Amino acid sequence: MAAKKDYYAVLGVKRDASEKDIRAAYRRLARQYHPDVSPNDKTAEERFKEISEAYEVVSDKEKREKYNRYGHDWQHAEQAEAARAQAGFGGSGPFRYSYSTSGNPNGEDPFGGGGDFSDIFGGMFGGAGRGGRGQYQTIPGQDVEHPMTVSLEEAYAGTTRLLSMPGVDGGPRRIEVKIPAGVRDGSRVRVASEGAPSPFGGPKGDLYLVVSVSHNKTFEREGDDLHVKTPVPLHVAALGGEVEVPTPKGTKLALRLPAETQNGRKFRLKGQGMPHLGGDGRGDLFAEVQVVLPTQLNDEERQLFQRLAELREQAGVTR
Repeated sequence: MAAKKDYYAVLGVKRDASEKDIRAAYRRLARQYHPDVSPNDKTAEERFKEISEAYEVVSDKEKREKYNRYGHDWQHAEQAEAARAQAGFGGSGPFRYSYSTSGNPNGEDPFGGGGDFSDIFGGMFGGAGRGGRGQYQTIPGQDVEHPMTVSLEEAYAGTTRLLSMPGVDGGPRRIEVKIPAGVRDGSRVRVASEGAPSPFGGPKGDLYLVVSVSHNKTFEREGDDLHVKTPVPLHVAALGGEVEVPTPKGTKLALRLPAETQNGRKFRLKGQGMPHLGGDGRGDLFAEVQVVLPTQLNDEERQLFQRLAELREQAGVTR
């Protein structure tokens, strides 16, 4: 088996890279090598798996600290230390490790009072440790991350997707996942017990969907607020009147403008923005006025504008 590459090198970031830089590097590489982009490219598929594995570790604060300390053996090293702690060497661990001294008439420490990692691993993975017998109980499978791109409309209303994931036997398995309303770029949606199986009979890990929201040509998102440019005819801006404002759910809202509304003015439509993820209420929708000048003027219209210009000049008004 080929040696694993350094996770930071896989993502193309420095060892002291910030979470933001790591996330940006992962998104860029995931989009480039995702199997959906190159469905028949085995090299790209393997590269994507490598990228996902690296990101799964270095994007998690605790896992990253352990990886920085132990390298690619970070999981086993941590388990070994926890096993020693549970066996009476102090400390605490995230899993239980039990042993019996029935095979040791003197009731001696099955690790020999100072066993090294090889002794502990022997007990953890089915062997015995110097006269005792070990039983591994609760190591879960690894969590798995999967990139997911949704439209702004899907992020607004929530949606479901059918994913094809590798099964225990290596064949594909299909699962339906729900994307809650209000997700943002970088949201991580947890799907419990749909991650990697445990090699020791423990519970499966979790699946995390790393969400990207695609660009929308109509709406610009800032947090849970939305901004939309709203065309307004010149005469409506000048005299006042009603215009329609689009919403992400496909409907339109009526907005009443006062007379002499200036170009670029923003109007707040409270509670018409994105849903708050995991909570109640919504952000706001801001409609920005874009005054549209008339075209293809006829003679009468030109005369009216000329008369308006003359009146404004006589009044000394320059705007």
